[in-house]
Order: sequence, then C-alpha cells, then structure tokens
Amino acid sequence: MTAVRPLPIPAGERAREALPALRAALDGSGPAVLPCAADGPLPELPDGAVPDDGTALVVGTSGSTGTPKLAMLPATALGASADATHDRLGGPGTWLLAMPPHHIAGVQVMLRCVAAGTEPHFVDLSGGFTPDALARAVARMTPAADPTPGGPSMGPATARRYTALVPTQLVRVLADPGATAALADLDAVLVGGAGTPPSVLSAARAEGIRVVTTYGMSETCGGCVYDGEPLRGALVRTDAEGRLSLGGATLATGYLGRPDLTAAAFSTDADGTRWFRTDDVGHRDGVGRWHVDGRLDDLVNTGGLKVAPRVVEDALTEVVPGVAEAVVVGLPDAEWGQVVAAALVLSPGADPPTLTGARDALRGTLPAHALPRHLLVLGALPLRGPGKPDRLAVTNLLEADRAARATMEA
Repeated sequence: MTAVRPLPIPAGERAREALPALRAALDGSGPAVLPCAADGPLPELPDGAVPDDGTALVVGTSGSTGTPKLAMLPATALGASADATHDRLGGPGTWLLAMPPHHIAGVQVMLRCVAAGTEPHFVDLSGGFTPDALARAVARMTPAADPTPGGPSMGPATARRYTALVPTQLVRVLADPGATAALADLDAVLVGGAGTPPSVLSAARAEGIRVVTTYGMSETCGGCVYDGEPLRGALVRTDAEGRLSLGGATLATGYLGRPDLTAAAFSTDADGTRWFRTDDVGHRDGVGRWHVDGRLDDLVNTGGLKVAPRVVEDALTEVVPGVAEAVVVGLPDAEWGQVVAAALVLSPGADPPTLTGARDALRGTLPAHALPRHLLVLGALPLRGPGKPDRLAVTNLLEADRAARATMEA
C-alpha cells in the first residue's frame, strides 16, 4: 500500500474534478485519498504511516476531544454505506452536494454517485450557502441522471434525486418559500451532523419535504442510523452508562499512524464483531428507535443531577414560542456546581422570550433542575465543521453575557 494522497476538493461545481481520484481510490486502481479544502494548506500526515490494506479514504476528525485523527475507511465499508443508504431510501439515484466536499458528509454525496453510476450535482457555494442557490441547483437536476461513462446502468432508478443538509441549512431553507418547494421536489433529504430540532423536522415534513435524520461520524462512513434505525449491516448498542457503540459493515479500520488511539476507540467481540466506542449517550424508545441524548462531556451536572443538553434543546424549540434553534451548555456556579444556560436563535419576526417566560413554558416538559437559568439570543449559532454547534464558543458567549449583566446590576 502506498502513502495516502491528499486530495484538495474545491466547493461547488469544481468539486467534479475530484471524481476520477475518488473512483480510482474505490476500485483500487489509485491510492487512498485524504479529502481536504482546496483553499487551505495540505494536511500533515504522520511520518512513515502506511494505511491499512483496502483503505480508500482517509478522513480527518477531531471529535469532541480536539485531538486530530485520521480515520481509515476501506472501500468495502464505503460501498456498504452507499448500498445500505440507497436501499433505505428506495433505490440508487443522483445526489446534490450542498455542503463542503472535504468533510465526510460532503464527500459521501459524491461517493454515493460513484457507487450508483450517476453524476453528482452541485450547489454554488461561492457566496456561502444560500436557499436561492439551492433552489437553482435543484432546478438543474433532471429527473433521470446521466449514467457515469463506464458505470453500471441503473435504469429508471436513476430518476431518484437526493441531497444532504445540516440542520442550520434546513432552517434557512424553510424561511424561503422557493427553496422549500424545491427541496420538497426531491425524493429524500438527509439531515445530520448535529441534532435537528423536532419543530424544524415537523415544519419541513408539513411542507412535503421527505426528511431523513441521520446519526454517525467519520469512523462509520458518516450516517449509519437513519430515523433512529440502523442501516442494513449497521449495529448499535449501549453500555451501563448509556454510552453508544456502533458496529457493523461501515466501520473504519482505525486511525492512520495512531495504533494507541485505535486501540482506545475500537474493540472486537469474541465472535469477531467490531465496535467503535462513541462519546455519545442515547437510548431506545418504546418502539425500538434509537435517540441520541448528547455527548458525555456535554452533560450538565447541576446540584448533583445530570441534564442532557439535547433534551433541553428539543424542549426549547418545541415549547417556547419563536425559538428556532437552541444550544444548551453548563455554566459554572458556586451553589449548584453548574447551571443550565441556553443560546437561542429566533424565527424571523419572533419576540425574544424572557427567562421567566421560557421557564414557565417548559414546566411540565422538563424537571425543575433542567430549566435554564440563563438565556442569550443570538443572530446565528457559532458552528464548527459541517454544521456542528461550537459549544465552547457558545459557552464563552454565555459567560461573557452573564458577567456583563452582573456588572450592570452591581
């Protein structure tokens, strides 16, 4: 196996230039590739590190720890992911790339087209993501995609059209009637990368958008649990503290050049089943669907009681009028250890809720210890990566706001 080749991928239509290298990596005729942004420096690779046999894609990830890691994804895992995705959605089709192509969710849009023998379409991201650009891109997608030269003939199935978004993109689309109608014209819209507020999902589905929520990470070739149900070949389990582990056909083999991190995150059962140990906690509901409650290191410990931020975030967007998005964190407190605090983004034209009004609205939905003790309204949530909320930045903003209010009241 040769060394990994960095693969800069431009955003927008020029991302098409990366398709030959991606195809070669998947079929083994070319080296494994490491997708990266075209407008940044090439990523640093561990000296002398050689990817595992069968590796097609190496994807950078830092998770919640901030420790840079390079997950090695074999062609078999990527193929299993694409096949299982198309099986769940109703058949292979063509995909619209609406996010940066060097993250796992973005490059997977292109890889699914490679697997299906179709050509991807691209949203113009030169001015950042806009609903209008999305609507124009959907309009350019023909009902029947042109097969890739030399690729398999998919027949009528290629009429299916898909895209993938992060929650913030979906929120922006729903504020634009034209983009909303365009998105509703697609056969399915994957939404992942972060938790999607239930109110946003309800609003999208009410507009006829066929939203499918996804859960996964770079180490699982992206989403491997759709609408709470594992894809074909994917496995989910929890331990005594509720920590989620993911297993099955879509797993990475480990981290390039870091056998220590591989051993800490991956394990193999006596029957040969491999597992990736996440930092997330979750549970199954009464009908067997999996729900992600948040990350272990994001849990708020207030007065000795633990609060899962995701539960409070969902309640805020469902129950408190005018709240479109929410991020909940714990702020240090001399009496309680931590207190629940929330940064909110409002729907257009909505009046900001008062702290008292929000707490009153949440009573009966949340226990008393989970009610927020500090609110801050923002124009937009700070993000990192492909649509993930930057909780450290949110915490800093909330702490600064709390300090400023304390100074004013002194």
